[in-house]
Amino acid sequence: MSAVTSPDQQRLLVEAVEQARAAAVEEAAAEVGRTAAPGVVGQHLEARPEGVSALTHYFASEVPGYRGWRWSVTMACAGEDEPVTVSEVVLVPGDDALVGPVWVPWQERVRPGDLGVGDLLPPAPDDTRLVPAYLASDDPAVEEVAVEVGLGRTRVLSHEGRLDAAERWHAGPHGPSADMARSAPAVCGTCAFFLPLAGSLRAGFGVCGNEYAPADGSVVSVEFGCGAHSDVVVEQGSPVHVAELVYDDGVDMESVPESQNS
Repeated sequence: MSAVTSPDQQRLLVEAVEQARAAAVEEAAAEVGRTAAPGVVGQHLEARPEGVSALTHYFASEVPGYRGWRWSVTMACAGEDEPVTVSEVVLVPGDDALVGPVWVPWQERVRPGDLGVGDLLPPAPDDTRLVPAYLASDDPAVEEVAVEVGLGRTRVLSHEGRLDAAERWHAGPHGPSADMARSAPAVCGTCAFFLPLAGSLRAGFGVCGNEYAPADGSVVSVEFGCGAHSDVVVEQGSPVHVAELVYDDGVDMESVPESQNS
C-alpha cells in the first residue's frame, strides 16, 4: 500500500487518535449503550496507512466475548487544507482473536442421521453415486426390470454408489462384525424372515421381516444374525427346580416313646 500524498496530510491522520477513538466509542454505543461504550474501546495499538490519503487506527477491544479483537477506525484526508474525517469503523479480529470456524455449506456438513422431518438434501451436481438413467446401470437385474416395467427415473445408482452402500452396510450395526451377529445361533442368509434385495446386491444384503427382531425393516448383511432366527429351537425343561432325591441307608432310625408324642 502506498503512503499518504504529503507529510502534512500524514501528520494530521496520525495525530487523529482521539478523533478515531471517539468514532469507535460512538459505534460501540449502538451495541452496549453510551454509558458502557467508553469502557469497551481500549488502548491505541497501532496505525497503518491505507492507500492514498487514508490511515487506519486500531484500538484494543474490551467487549465481552471478543478477546483479541480490535476496533478498526479508518480516517481520510482529501487535502492539506481539508479536515480529517471518519471513513469506516468496524470491529475486526486480531492475530490471536477467538473466531468461529470457517463457514461450510450445510450440504457439506450434514452427516448420516442428521436429516429431520421437512429437511431437504439435494444431491450434488457431480455426485459420483448417481448416473443418468439413460446410461446403462451395469447391473443386469436392474436393466431387465427397468425394461419390463418402463421405469422412468431420472438417475440411478452408479457402480460406485452401490459399492459405497455395500461397504457401509457391511461395516454397520447390521453387519457380520456386530456383537449381535457374533452371538447369534445362525446368519440372516438362512433365515425365513430374510427378504433379499434385488439386483447385484441380492447376494450380500436383504431386509429383515421379523417384527420381533432388532433389525426389523432394516437392511442386513447375509452374515448378520440375531436370536430371532426362524430356525432357533429352545430346549424345553421343567420351570420348577427339583432337588435331587437322596437316599441315606446308613442312618439308624430312633424310636420315640408314645409319652413324648402326646
